[in-house]
Amino acid sequence: MELILKAVSLHLLLYCASQALDVKIDSQPEVGAEGSIWAQLDETVSLNCVTLPENEVEWRRNGALVQLLDGNRKGRSSLCVSPVIREDADATFSCQLRGDASVNASITLNVTYAPMLSGTENVTVEEDAELLLQCDARANPPVSVSWQQDGDPLDLSIRGFIVTSDGITTQLRVRRVERERHQGTYECVTVSTIYGKRSRLFHVEVTDKTIKFPLMPIIAGGVVVCLTALLAVVSRWNRIVKCCK
Repeated sequence: MELILKAVSLHLLLYCASQALDVKIDSQPEVGAEGSIWAQLDETVSLNCVTLPENEVEWRRNGALVQLLDGNRKGRSSLCVSPVIREDADATFSCQLRGDASVNASITLNVTYAPMLSGTENVTVEEDAELLLQCDARANPPVSVSWQQDGDPLDLSIRGFIVTSDGITTQLRVRRVERERHQGTYECVTVSTIYGKRSRLFHVEVTDKTIKFPLMPIIAGGVVVCLTALLAVVSRWNRIVKCCK
């Protein structure tokens, strides 16, 4: 009987110790199965770290310490992310016991947002010059991107069109512009499974090629001519002075 009582007492001690060291996070919106919270831009996310009243905790964002008010450190500590911004995407918020980082809980913020595409831009470019159009296609979840010319899908087989994307910006480039081929209205179109279609228009006007004067060589040549003339005058003056002596 004594052994049973000792075993029960030991079990209770271990249970109490584990409860004393435990921390957990609840939130609004709720934490998902994989320890993540889904939120949209400009929303507010409320995080609560819960432990025993006498335990003091601290919050960290991606490992960096978050400053808390004195009354927000013991028992139940709250953290508010408002408003949610793009830089909060994939940020990890963790709550841990002060002085014992091994006792902690954490969540990851998964931010959904649409690409910032809208409006119209007027572009003027000379013939034979380079044309560069670009769109900010950053989004979560990622979007599909396409280009149109005068309302029709852009035919990339036509000589001169180059489309590139680095996952953030998509670019349409033409090395040497031709009025008949490249003047018109272009549209950068993105399609999202959440936010639908977004686009931006570019009205491209191709102007005649202008003759550009080589300004720097002209200035350099003028300086050389002036210096030469000045040296000639000085040399001539020396000769006149010698003749007069």
